[in-house]
Amino acid sequence: MTFGYARVSTKSQKHDLQVDAFLKEGIDAKNIYADISSGAKSERKGLDELLSKLREGDTVVVWKMDRIARSLSHLVKLIEDFESRGIHFKSIQENFIDTCSPHGKFVFNLFASIAQLERDIIIERTRAGLESSRRRGVRLGRQPGLSKKAQHKAILAEKYYRENKLSVEEIMKLIEVGSKRTLYKYLALQGRRTCKECEALFWDKHQAIDSSFCTKHRRAKSILENNL
Repeated sequence: MTFGYARVSTKSQKHDLQVDAFLKEGIDAKNIYADISSGAKSERKGLDELLSKLREGDTVVVWKMDRIARSLSHLVKLIEDFESRGIHFKSIQENFIDTCSPHGKFVFNLFASIAQLERDIIIERTRAGLESSRRRGVRLGRQPGLSKKAQHKAILAEKYYRENKLSVEEIMKLIEVGSKRTLYKYLALQGRRTCKECEALFWDKHQAIDSSFCTKHRRAKSILENNL
């Protein structure tokens, strides 16, 4: 069975040109899958659905290679997966890409070699950069703190939690976190504290997470220290 895959980058664009080309190739309309997504995005529901439908002996047809692949290395991975599953791949505009033919397979192998060369160059440059940074005493690794996306989730977590209208599970679902541990980490960063003496909950960003005291016990602790 032959399938077509079309993609445009924005909602203002249309799939018509690509779909018409597939129909001229004799592809049944029900076997045409499409996405509206930029080339850089990895999430494509249409492509995921198509990949789940493919069986040995099937053929995937695209208008151009850049409609299905985010990069050369992504294209190589896709076609390698197709090859392992006995699935053929063809590009209408780049007719030299047709894994059904010996010539098409040769071109694909050439692309695969270029992609591997690109990966090797990136690895070599990364290693050289890391070694240079180490020699200069530059600190390597992830910088401390939260990403902008995580900061936004932490703010929302505090808002919903302090409103006390939703359960913990509902808050987790709303801000899209997978564990209570992550949620409580966000809340702690926003100032949620547990008193070391009475275990009462309160909010104070200025106190350390593991040695916090509520107002009552902080006052008592201060008086005790002053009397010593």
